[in-house]
Amino acid sequence: MTFYIPRHFRVDDAATLERFVAWNGFATLVSAGGDGLSVSHVPLLASRGGDGRLRLEGHLARANAHWESLEAADEVLAIFEGPHAYVSPSWYANHPSVPTWNYAVVHARGKAALLPPERLPALLDRLSRQYEEGRPAPWRMPDLPAEFTAKMLAAIVGFEIVVERLEGKFKLSQNRRPEDVERVIAALEREGQGALAALMRAQALRPPESR
Repeated sequence: MTFYIPRHFRVDDAATLERFVAWNGFATLVSAGGDGLSVSHVPLLASRGGDGRLRLEGHLARANAHWESLEAADEVLAIFEGPHAYVSPSWYANHPSVPTWNYAVVHARGKAALLPPERLPALLDRLSRQYEEGRPAPWRMPDLPAEFTAKMLAAIVGFEIVVERLEGKFKLSQNRRPEDVERVIAALEREGQGALAALMRAQALRPPESR
């Protein structure tokens, strides 16, 4: 499987890629098997184990046949997508120009393994805390009735991906002149695309060796 990344859009800094994965945890999970491609959309938790390797953990509905072929796949791909938006050529100072789309995405590839059922409660507790922290009255999994929890746990299958390769593509107008980049950032902010504008500004300030 190939992933086209022009040199000026490539991000190789591991810390930047891992932060991106943590901030954009809802992933598209893809694997290939005897029945062709399987695709699911799931939140994934990233962490480093005792061996120092990056791991992604998540779960699928037991009714989703994807889990049955996940472990047998030679490689699985998790796609993490960040902010994105249309870029009008009318925003540029330099012409002729054409429309484009700015975006940021990270691909994580590795081998998947199913988790034993006893690891599911801790995984789900960590996953919910990731998104409940900071809320006025955070929901907590341990507060559920035991019978209800057991029923819910039986309906899902957990998995883990040991990441073998991370690839980042941040297409953020790096191929344009600085004055065009500033004009695109300003236009995106006017159109309510603040997250993408902030990412463009941060990328423009990063030294080349850390990209």
